[in-house]
Amino acid sequence: MKKGYKQLLDEANAEIEVVSPEQAAHLLDDPETIFVDLRDPRELQREGQIPGAEHCPRGMLEFWIDPESPYHKAFFSSGKAFVFFCAGGWRSALATKTAQDMGLEPVKHILGGFTAWKQAGLPVTMPEKKG
Repeated sequence: MKKGYKQLLDEANAEIEVVSPEQAAHLLDDPETIFVDLRDPRELQREGQIPGAEHCPRGMLEFWIDPESPYHKAFFSSGKAFVFFCAGGWRSALATKTAQDMGLEPVKHILGGFTAWKQAGLPVTMPEKKG
């Protein structure tokens, strides 16, 4: 193996902006900032969500960002700032680096992810049960 996940994370974190959950919370009501939840839908159902966050499964990120993709989502072309997060901060670090490499800006991610957000006692909403 040429690079393991630890090296990829170290490289990503050296090039991206990282914010604490508390710093991110100050952006929650900013209409010029979009929070992007990269977790699996089952994680959202089980753990809850940051209020108002857009959901983008990590596997779709590149396709949703690229305006030439048939899967493009308009919120990624809004010209707003983006705060990415996942459960623990690993997927969001790599996703933030990818988004930045694709030209999306400004982008940052939450250190420790949604787990750290919840541990800090910050707002969480539970999605409506499907079915």
